[in-house]
Parts: sequence; C-alpha cells; structure tokens
Amino acid sequence: MLSERQETILQIVKENSPITGQHIANRLHVTRAALRSDLAILTMLGLIDARPKLGYFFTGNKEKDLLSRAITDITIDSCLSQPVIVGEHTSAYDAIIAMFTEDVGTVFVGTDNILAGVVSRKDLLKTAMGSNDLRALPVRMVMTPVSKVIYAQPEEKAIVAAQRLIEYEIDCLPIVEVKGTDEDDKKELKVLGRISKTNITRLFVECGLGRR
Repeated sequence: MLSERQETILQIVKENSPITGQHIANRLHVTRAALRSDLAILTMLGLIDARPKLGYFFTGNKEKDLLSRAITDITIDSCLSQPVIVGEHTSAYDAIIAMFTEDVGTVFVGTDNILAGVVSRKDLLKTAMGSNDLRALPVRMVMTPVSKVIYAQPEEKAIVAAQRLIEYEIDCLPIVEVKGTDEDDKKELKVLGRISKTNITRLFVECGLGRR
C-alpha cells in the first residue's frame, strides 16, 4: 500500500500535471530531497512519469493498474537471497575475499546468524585507502554496528524494502527476525536473508513479464 504522503503526491500530480518536483515539495512544505524516494516509488509503479523540463504527469489509475497491484502485494520473503555472514573476528581482508567469492556488495557480521553489523564495499574501500593492515584489522572495526543498521522483516512488502534502499541510499538490507523489543537490552536480530537492488530489479522485470 502507498503511504499517506505518496497518496497525497499522487493526488497533487493528478490534479496539476505537469508539475515539477520542487512545486510538489512546496505544497507539502518539505524539501525536494525529502520526496526523492516517494517520487521514485510512484514512478517505478507506473503511477506517474517524469519528463525533462516539464515535470511529473499522472499516468495510472491505482485501482485498475494490475502491475502496480501485483508489485504492492509481493512480500519480501518471496524474493530474498541467501545472506553472506562473517564472524566479528574475521579480518577486513577476508571480508573482501568473501565479497568477491560470493559476488555480493555487502556482507553481514555476526555469530550464529545473530546480526552484529554490516559491511559494504564502500566501507572496505575507505579502509583500504588508509594506511591500515587489512589482514590484521578485524571487520568489526569497519562495520556499521547493528544499532545503526537499516533492516526489514520477511512479512513486509517488497515495495517497502525498495523504498528503504532508495531513501537511505544503500545497496542491501538484511532481512531479520526480531527477538525482543526496542526497550529490551537483549533484543537480537536473527538474519534470515538479504534483499538488494538486484532483487528489486529482478522482481520488477518478472512482474512486467507476467511471471508473478
């Protein structure tokens, strides 16, 4: 389902086509950057379209657009991939090897599938550009700690995962089972899989070809 803001944007575009992203932002009293992920989702769903120098146009009827309905009905657990997990004491060098071996852009750090952090290609590249000994540097010194990791759960919609990838400008999300609550010091995130921009692209292609 679309968020309340996305519904509002859709209505604004429908009533005022063509309209620029800046004019939409002005109506909602937010910055243009704040709307980037919402506009991207609406465009991917085929509900609006953008034309250079003109702005956004309304192109679809949400109730009749079968492709949009197909995409928004798909849950994450039906399109995730296997996670690549390394231990906290793994060296940054071995984490790079794992990335190349498994052909992924992000590896998760943890023990017994309990997430401790996430390491991306960008993290390792920045570390490699310094004067660090990658063979001696534990990956936990490079990773984004679990407290700052953006994740999703398997029962959530795939479109929600796509929106988080865009909004936070990341390439991959860990898909987790949450054990405990935010108020619980023993809260744990058990890794079940991952979803990346590649997964989302494949999903949209399959929907467009009628394979889902």
